Amino acid sequence: MLAVIAMYFTFAYDLVRSDFIKLISLYTALFLLSFKLIQLQKLNWKLLLGLGIVCRLIFLFAIPNLSQDFYRFIWDGRLIAQGINPYLSTPQQWMQSGNFEVIEQSRQLVEGMQALNASHFTNYPPVSQGVYALAGMLFPKSILGSVIVMRLVLIFVDIITFIFICKLLKRLALPTHQAFWYFLNPLVIIELTGNLHFEGLMVMFLVISFYFLLKKKWIWAAVLFGFSVSVKLLPLVLLPLFFHYFRKQEKLNLYKLIGFYGVTFLTVLLTFLPFLSVELIQNFGDSVALWFTKFEFNASVYYLIRWIGFQTIGWNVIGIVGKILPIVILLGVLVVSFFRKNNSEKILLISMLFAFSIYFLLSTTVHPWYVVTPLAISIFTRYKFLVVWSFTVIFSYSAYGLTNFDEKLWLVVLEYLLVIGFLIYEWKKEKLRFS
Repeated sequence: MLAVIAMYFTFAYDLVRSDFIKLISLYTALFLLSFKLIQLQKLNWKLLLGLGIVCRLIFLFAIPNLSQDFYRFIWDGRLIAQGINPYLSTPQQWMQSGNFEVIEQSRQLVEGMQALNASHFTNYPPVSQGVYALAGMLFPKSILGSVIVMRLVLIFVDIITFIFICKLLKRLALPTHQAFWYFLNPLVIIELTGNLHFEGLMVMFLVISFYFLLKKKWIWAAVLFGFSVSVKLLPLVLLPLFFHYFRKQEKLNLYKLIGFYGVTFLTVLLTFLPFLSVELIQNFGDSVALWFTKFEFNASVYYLIRWIGFQTIGWNVIGIVGKILPIVILLGVLVVSFFRKNNSEKILLISMLFAFSIYFLLSTTVHPWYVVTPLAISIFTRYKFLVVWSFTVIFSYSAYGLTNFDEKLWLVVLEYLLVIGFLIYEWKKEKLRFS
């Protein structure tokens, strides 16, 4: 236990992203030790829960060292605190307009978020923006103060998520210690608490939403699902999966399915309402589209397509493929939705896991923290390939050097070979189990 705490302290205060050897060594040791502790102490809940909280609190006064996104969070939050809509301008436009003095530490924030982020409109939905605004109101002149506020929120969120994961595991008659595969996973602790990514808030709303759905309280489930979408848009991928579940459940029906969708979208709309304008729709849409047609990082299928493109036509095909892949993802999710009998909770959760997996395996960009969401869903299934992915995704940090960015494609290949290989193994094992 002390070794785990010491390594997290080193991770938080004595690590730079460009030192990949140190990063992967620490992460590997944390990964192995954490899962060994779960194996040995799975009945000692107080010990494991306390360890998870302590490991998160270690990061409390640390500036995130693996991602610059938090600078943009602070920027957006300080705009809202000043009564300014963050969706209507980019940080670069603010700096060029001469109004940058309205935002305290504006130059430091823009330099921290770097030119790529500063040149684009924000793509963070309103519920996330609410937390950024809280940090901006409480600490309008302190970057560290804003970081501490967001970090405390995310630690609280992880504890609530853990509680509801346990409730769901009990309801699904699964071993409750599996909750620690999420709560003590180094990826979750480092990327959410350490690097301040808000997938944790999205996961919390998603897990509680599913809990209420199992209790047949579909209106509350829809409201919470809407909040989850308003943290990150990703849960929209899951909406088609509910068709068979609502249709087949004894006390639920097609009318309630329509109601569920309606309440979900109404909740999302209401969260956007304070910011709503024609410019928001255009700017937000353009920003989201960039993730499919411009950005590329740690991809699997897309990198294979890109290589074929270079070999055959001699140039990067992201502009074309980035528009086609979302359609393929949608078709894949629809197949999972309508050709699987998602009429029970356990089957529905497996379908959710595969819907997310299809999405990320076909995405042009997969940052490590993206894997946290399907990892959370995998806790409620027999599939453990996401646990494998939560380790191998850290290979992607090898791309960041002191002065340059250079992806090590052999490590990307290794990452996905291990993940897809383990997925195929588990899938065949499950088929044999039911044959």
